[in-house]
Amino acid sequence: MKILWQVSFRPFGKSKINDDIQKKFVENIKKMKADITLSVTQFDDYGVKNFLNRSNIKFEYFNVPKKKLPNGSKYSNSIMLINSINYFISKDFDYFIFSNADVFISKNIVKILSRQMHTNYMGFIYPNTLIKNGKKHETFLPHYGIDFIAFKFTKKKVIHFLKLLNDYKQYDWGVIDNFYISVGDKLNLKFENLYKKIKLKKIENKFKDFKENRVWQVNSWNKNNFFFKKYLRKNNLSILYAYGSYYYLLYKFFRLKDMNSDLFFIYLRFYLFLPISLIKKIFKKP
Repeated sequence: MKILWQVSFRPFGKSKINDDIQKKFVENIKKMKADITLSVTQFDDYGVKNFLNRSNIKFEYFNVPKKKLPNGSKYSNSIMLINSINYFISKDFDYFIFSNADVFISKNIVKILSRQMHTNYMGFIYPNTLIKNGKKHETFLPHYGIDFIAFKFTKKKVIHFLKLLNDYKQYDWGVIDNFYISVGDKLNLKFENLYKKIKLKKIENKFKDFKENRVWQVNSWNKNNFFFKKYLRKNNLSILYAYGSYYYLLYKFFRLKDMNSDLFFIYLRFYLFLPISLIKKIFKKP
């Protein structure tokens, strides 16, 4: 099975902990029994290509000068995707996978995907097991983030995916999960939440290591949500992808066959918070 795996790395030399996590991520990928090529788009990020050259792993490398991004931006998920999907189209891959470089998944994922029989398919893992500040976050508490998505699709579908990307802009943090689920919806892909088959562990980066904070996150999210709403309107997709946040995403990919007792309680607790969230939104100061 041939896999194109999109990932982007943080610059090396800023955080020893993050450097070690990224190295372990690549070692984890190398243990998988599949023909895997990393699709890596960086934005003048220090040390990444040298690291990959030493890692003995197949990769296709794209560098986009940071000066080509809007002023103050560090990276762009939409640019990463355009590079990856163009490369996917030019080669003979069975799967396209997106993940971050701070996640760990069992090599059994290859076996799970190889047994998947649908032609046009989108498998993902929600929720992840979040490690925050060195401690495991309570899985049953509502939290956000889809950090692993696997696509299998026909040439016609992947070309349509590329056309959708022409309408989509994204810079820095936020709204990428919403976009991926909307793509699956627009392309009529077979959704599967793989949570009951396999788990994903994510190590959250420390803000201070990369001069980021919650204010930066919120500003970034608001900017990307503005772009995202323009994309939704142009492609006749529900605006609830932008306004409903994860409440709408979880509704869109809910499938009884994917449920187990753990996921049932995660859904239950997530939606119990909905009235509180609505009240906060109604009375939020402009």
